[in-house]
Amino acid sequence: MVLRSPSWIDRHRPSSSNVVMKPSRCIPISEPKALSRDNWSPYKDRVQFETAELLYGKAKMSIRNINKLLDLWAASLAPHGAPPPFQNSRELYATIDSTSLGAVKWESFNLTYPIGLRPQLASEVPSWMEKKYDVWYRDVHDLARNILSNPDFSSLMDFGPIRVYDANTDRKLGNFMSADWAWSQADIISTYPDSHGSMFVPIILGSDKTTVSIATGHNEYYPLYLSIGNIYNSARRAHGSGLVLAAFLAIPKTERKYDNDLVFRKFRRQLFHTSLSRILRSLKAFMTSPDVVLCGDGHYRKVFYGLGPYIADYPEQALLTCVVQNWCPISRDHTEELVEKFELELGKLWDEYGIIGDIVPFTNDFPRADIYELIAPDILHQLIKGTFKDHLVSWVESYLIATLGKTSAADIMTDIDRRISVVPQFSGLRRFHEGRNFKQWTGDDSKALMKVYLPAIKGHLPSDAVRALRGFLEFCYIIRRETHTPRSLSSMRDALQRFHTYREVFRIPGVRPDGFSLPRQHSCVHYEDRIWAFAAPVSLCSLITESKHITAVKEPWRRSNRFEALGQMLLTNQHMDNLSASRTHFQSRGMFDSESEQEPRQPERGCNGVDSQANEALGRQGATTRRPDAQPQHLAACDARPKTLSSVLLASTAQRGYPKFAEELGQFLKFSELPDLIRRFLFHHLNPDDPESGAALPLARCPPFSKQHIKVYHSTEAQYYASSDSLSGLDGMHHEHICSTPSWRRAGSRHDCVFINRDSRLKGLLGMDVARVMLFFSFRYQFQRVSCTLVHWFLHEGEFPDEDTGMWTVRPRYLRGRRPMLSVVHLDTIFRAAHLIGVSDTKRITDTQSANTALDDFDRYYVNKYIDHHAFEVLHVE
Repeated sequence: MVLRSPSWIDRHRPSSSNVVMKPSRCIPISEPKALSRDNWSPYKDRVQFETAELLYGKAKMSIRNINKLLDLWAASLAPHGAPPPFQNSRELYATIDSTSLGAVKWESFNLTYPIGLRPQLASEVPSWMEKKYDVWYRDVHDLARNILSNPDFSSLMDFGPIRVYDANTDRKLGNFMSADWAWSQADIISTYPDSHGSMFVPIILGSDKTTVSIATGHNEYYPLYLSIGNIYNSARRAHGSGLVLAAFLAIPKTERKYDNDLVFRKFRRQLFHTSLSRILRSLKAFMTSPDVVLCGDGHYRKVFYGLGPYIADYPEQALLTCVVQNWCPISRDHTEELVEKFELELGKLWDEYGIIGDIVPFTNDFPRADIYELIAPDILHQLIKGTFKDHLVSWVESYLIATLGKTSAADIMTDIDRRISVVPQFSGLRRFHEGRNFKQWTGDDSKALMKVYLPAIKGHLPSDAVRALRGFLEFCYIIRRETHTPRSLSSMRDALQRFHTYREVFRIPGVRPDGFSLPRQHSCVHYEDRIWAFAAPVSLCSLITESKHITAVKEPWRRSNRFEALGQMLLTNQHMDNLSASRTHFQSRGMFDSESEQEPRQPERGCNGVDSQANEALGRQGATTRRPDAQPQHLAACDARPKTLSSVLLASTAQRGYPKFAEELGQFLKFSELPDLIRRFLFHHLNPDDPESGAALPLARCPPFSKQHIKVYHSTEAQYYASSDSLSGLDGMHHEHICSTPSWRRAGSRHDCVFINRDSRLKGLLGMDVARVMLFFSFRYQFQRVSCTLVHWFLHEGEFPDEDTGMWTVRPRYLRGRRPMLSVVHLDTIFRAAHLIGVSDTKRITDTQSANTALDDFDRYYVNKYIDHHAFEVLHVE
């Protein structure tokens, strides 16, 4: 099934003349001097460019190894009189450095504590007052222009604020420019002279300290990242050039005796704000006057910039908004009035209002900027690491201790850990071999635990505690949607209300006797307003900045010699940017078109579909009709390219060592009924409209099947559109493997479960069946290759999910004599992989149970809707 999503939009009218800006109204670029297809400047040819990209960018080879490899290369070419692509590493580095495409050089400035404010006696001046604090940065104006001019984003960008509507004329809040804040900013800009037909570009910033090494000196760096609000959410998350490194901020340090010194703490805060103001000042002139910029689609546009959302965790949000720790950084409607009223009473501002009144936020230096309106929601630190891991997981253990005592609580926590450790395998699922009892938690650990934690505590805690976890998890998964509507916001509000209602079970001595005044939990109440302001928060949280740490900070640090590493890190980032800019430039000229790339394999008989509710949830901006008063313009910003919703492909190589014919294969696998099951399958394959079920179908009516050769496979690849999942690529497509193998990592067999399409008109699991894959195989029949799977069926329990966990339950189906109910189905009927977790309730997990046997050890199973965001959208019933 292929998804097409023709949405209709209102575009912001940039002036009172009500003229809607179209690409045809943009200033066309003058025809550049034609470059030949073999002009790889500054590289000699394609081989030299790809050699540099491979050795420096991909292999990250050291200078010594580059020289060694080039020497060997030269020696191998010497008999032919040909030189290697580079003579040595020095030539390779010089060639990369000579790239002028999109290069933004690093600059620096330093700040010190004002001399006039230092103590008069030199002996009383602490060392931190005399230090110079270096800030390295790149011109943010040039960085923004580079993103705008990148051809990769020409079809992944909104050139102005838009409003998207679905078939019911409800707003759709997806990409950043579809929300209200950008629209209101454009309203203000439209009053400026020379703003007619202009483009508004919000500057998105994010900063977060990161540690590159603890064992060798606790080396910290403070990177500042930049993006623009015009590019699509998927581009900001998945494209390396959608979020760029803008600066390294200074980290003031002092002797321990000054750590809590009020003067030092004030200086540290003001240094941060002053540095940001200095870094951003090149944009200030173009916030009220237009800048003419060449965009990636080949047209010049008039651009007005503005400070947009700031991505930060809670401590940094407090620093940005000049509030005291444990106060809300958003609810500050009258800050300036309070500061003026209590100008000389800073202590009263601190104690009663949570405001640090003697710090000037950097946004005060720029027009149309209010830092309290610009704080972006932070899913990672507020929800995943904060509320879930630091609060709820800890409260569960504290509750057990408070109600049962330490000995009994330890026994139950041991069983909870065992339940987590025996969760069945699933593609991409992080394993907890010893449960959740480990010290070093990462964001990925917390996200993985969220997927499997709810069934582990069911039966050990009261229903209210389980339902509190369920409400919070559903809130988190709804938040992560790529597109929000009033309906999804209503569901999100309902989930949050249930969480607030049921969390009262933890208001007991030893857990939360004083209530729930916690900044990270309080932040949840602001998410709805932030979504209306900035659209889907999935691409405006520190998940993307922490991911950028790897390529911008940690890998360059590892490539340095550790001595004065920052300078080497800056060079590494500049070299990588040069290589990326060169590849983008060469691709835009079609210079890689001639390369022979393997075409992706297509499914043999088409693709699977999902119900209309999932269509709306999974499709990018999937509106179908236009609002009556909207402009009749197709939403290019919604990327109307067809999206394959689901397809399943067999592995490229068949397995050896299996019998070739059905009867022998059935005996080998101990499925003696396999030949009969294949014949019944072929009957329905050839007669799809016949109403008679497979089990009751007489074999006499089925076609013969005896001497056809069968090929056996151990895995398939499922591909489906799941733009909300972090592992999806730029096009929103997610890939996962479904396994059916007799040996998995030397620990027994692995037979995954799948969803089988049944009736796309029904919601949730009612429209699908759950089955366990026992065998993947294919054969030729009537000159066509037929791909099949042998499955063991599961039976639904009830027409609604479990009230406590929100998950559907199933049980394996058996015939007389405890024989599994098996069928052969076509591979195309598989929608995607399913993840089942055994229902333990009050039963304890034994030492003999493991993840490899979990699908054989239980009588009932939860169908895990929390395994990923795509599964949640398919299985969640509002």
